[in-house]
Amino acid sequence: MHYGWINAATIKFKVKPEPVKIKGRSTFNVIAYGRTNKSFDWAYRVRDYFESYIDSQSMAPLKYFKTVEEDEYKDVDLVYYDHQKKWLTGKKKSMEMPAYVQDVVSAVFYARTIDFSDAYVGETFPLDIYLDQKIYSLKFKYLGVETINADVGKVRCIKLRPQLVVDRVFKDEDDMTIWVSDDANKIPIRVQTDIWIGSLKVDLEKYKGLKNPFSAKLK
Repeated sequence: MHYGWINAATIKFKVKPEPVKIKGRSTFNVIAYGRTNKSFDWAYRVRDYFESYIDSQSMAPLKYFKTVEEDEYKDVDLVYYDHQKKWLTGKKKSMEMPAYVQDVVSAVFYARTIDFSDAYVGETFPLDIYLDQKIYSLKFKYLGVETINADVGKVRCIKLRPQLVVDRVFKDEDDMTIWVSDDANKIPIRVQTDIWIGSLKVDLEKYKGLKNPFSAKLK
């Protein structure tokens, strides 16, 4: 993650190799964690950890956990989703929810299941998100196909713009653009976003264990 010309932080996504059972259902255990580099901690210290257990059939999360430390802000959350009963049981709050609601980790993997081959530029896709004891009815927009020069090389990408929750980090709901590989993997290649204190650029540095050939990477 680059803050201007500064290499400010590192983000990792990991899918554990073995499925995990949650309430008798087989799930993908997905972990995302990010931390600012020690050289940047003086400006804004981040130690974030997110974990989602995603049903392997419906691609809807069954369990979600987070612990975040962002400067003076700290928070921990744990929730279980019952999509049949449309009910969320949380460590801090339980509530009604729409079926197949996503969290901030599972949403990334849900979006990767969508076939954009017949999508038109500007088409939007609805997405319900659970975040910090609230449900948000959001969407993301398809912006076409674009080839970019990324840290991993030249990659043909699908370009997307998610609707953001305007909060202590983001100042506008359209301030983020995501590029994912235009192949069967749909792995995130680049993220660019504006925040209250500047702008960030995240480029994929390395990857391993892809299920499909990385055919979007061009020579």
